[in-house]
Amino acid sequence: MIGAVYLVTEAEAGLPVMDQALAAARGGAWAVQLRDKHAPDAAFAAQAQVLQAMLRPLGVTFFVNDRVEIACAIGADGLHIGQGDGDPVRIRERIGPGMILGLSVEEEAHLAALRPGVVDYLGVGPLRATASKPDHAAPIGFDGLRRIVAAAPCPVVAIGGVHAGDLAAVKAAGAAGVAVVSAITRAPNAEAATRALLREWEDA
Repeated sequence: MIGAVYLVTEAEAGLPVMDQALAAARGGAWAVQLRDKHAPDAAFAAQAQVLQAMLRPLGVTFFVNDRVEIACAIGADGLHIGQGDGDPVRIRERIGPGMILGLSVEEEAHLAALRPGVVDYLGVGPLRATASKPDHAAPIGFDGLRRIVAAAPCPVVAIGGVHAGDLAAVKAAGAAGVAVVSAITRAPNAEAATRALLREWEDA
């Protein structure tokens, strides 16, 4: 279910979100997550519907970030939530068993509250400081990633300041893949950057 490279869109990047998603899909990303903390619900939902319709024929999994009701309303493939977005158990009950559920984890202590079988994967990080999410938690580094992977009850995707050149260390830490933002959204050629990340993962 979890692939090597997962794009999280960036509304502030110069490349439009639709182009980010299409480039990542063509480059081989297994999933695209729509994240926009500032868009009104109606605008977010409209964009989510368009993205989902574009990505599904390409075999790319589409995730909604945070907005549970929109994910349910459009029948998204997946939903990714943070530590402050509510009880994962209740959210799982709301979305049902068929939707993939991911949860952000920023420290080992967050694992203690997890109930088996509720979430399908963990987005663990930030690996290092990142400008794409200014309010991020303290970076965990590769050692922190390794510890959380070892204790996690489900697959882990590393996120937060992941750069080209990091993937061998991320893979060695036991992660199932990486979620990237600026490494794709701000690359001169987003599709080529996605392909390069996949090659790097495969060669690691």
